[in-house]
Amino acid sequence: MAAVTVHTSTATTTPYLLGTRRRAFAFRVSCSTTAADRTVVIGVAADSGCGKSTITRRLTSVLGGRAPFGGRAEPPRGGNPDSNTLISDAATVICLDDYHSLDRAGRKAKGVTALDPSATDFDLLYEQVKAIKEGRAVEKPVYNHVTGLLDPPELITAPKILIIKGLHTMYDERVRGLLDFSIYLDISNEVKFAWKIQRDMAERGHSLESIRASIEARKPDFDAYIDPQKQYADAVIEVLPTQLIPDDNEGKVLRVKLIMKEGVAHFSPVYLFDEGSTVSWIPCGRKLSCSYPGIKFDCHPEIYFGNEVTVLEMDGQFDRLDELLYVETHLSNLSTKFYGEVTQQMLKHADLPGGNNGTGLFQTIVGLKTRDLYERIVATSYRSQGLEV
Repeated sequence: MAAVTVHTSTATTTPYLLGTRRRAFAFRVSCSTTAADRTVVIGVAADSGCGKSTITRRLTSVLGGRAPFGGRAEPPRGGNPDSNTLISDAATVICLDDYHSLDRAGRKAKGVTALDPSATDFDLLYEQVKAIKEGRAVEKPVYNHVTGLLDPPELITAPKILIIKGLHTMYDERVRGLLDFSIYLDISNEVKFAWKIQRDMAERGHSLESIRASIEARKPDFDAYIDPQKQYADAVIEVLPTQLIPDDNEGKVLRVKLIMKEGVAHFSPVYLFDEGSTVSWIPCGRKLSCSYPGIKFDCHPEIYFGNEVTVLEMDGQFDRLDELLYVETHLSNLSTKFYGEVTQQMLKHADLPGGNNGTGLFQTIVGLKTRDLYERIVATSYRSQGLEV
């Protein structure tokens, strides 16, 4: 990747202030960046509590590379223990919470939630993502979720892959234009409600009425600012109530769709059996153990927000993840490096949310496709310069 040298100027250091925050430290950047090794930027957007952290963990696992503490991306070693950033030698994950333009008290005073884009500094976000993509280092703000204030900024150098996760990753047109690939996690209202009931009633003692009121209070901002982003996504993972159990309202068995846009540069959708066909498949019970209500897969072409997409759908859950290999062999265009890689990744992260259903399966598949997209972008850039890949 780019060789980056950062020079900080101690004479011009100033506090990182909300409202007047443009630069924490004056710094000059020199770099030897070429088109072949510029940073690839991946965006992940979703509502709060919808799995952004889980999918980024799966993504960084598939992308590989050593981490400061081994095995997976971790907070910067020797840095702020409250940092929201995760780093491995293959990827860096930054959180849009760090770009709050209002601290917690400021949002309360103005009567806005974190879902309101007015609480995010998109100018700074755009400037810094653009700089990183060009191979330059930045002093990124750090939002402290404990204090609700901004901590001193941290130095972020250009990685091979930058993953941006947050509520508004695709909201700003300028930032959206910097993304090489974008993912939206779309959790239906019914499933959100079921999940929140399970967590808040069982673990926190909240009443059903208070849970419903909390969801309804957030809904206008979600509908206005978060949900519309899915129209821009290259891949959408949609989580819905099962159709295998009549009138199910527990949210324990899920129907999950992977909606993949056609015609995206360096990306080709995964499909079941026959590309472009409409397929409905109930796997053989002797080859794939699954208790009631069973498992069903579907794959078909569709129009989604005016775009041609391929939709891969799974309803139900696995009893034994090692038997997932049977399903894996029937999926094409997975971009795996070896036979059984999907199954291996699912077994590796069996403890993560969605580890036994379509949520984990499709997040893993998106991770594999992201790795392939990165490699294709790099190969194309090298060939354009007459270099060997």
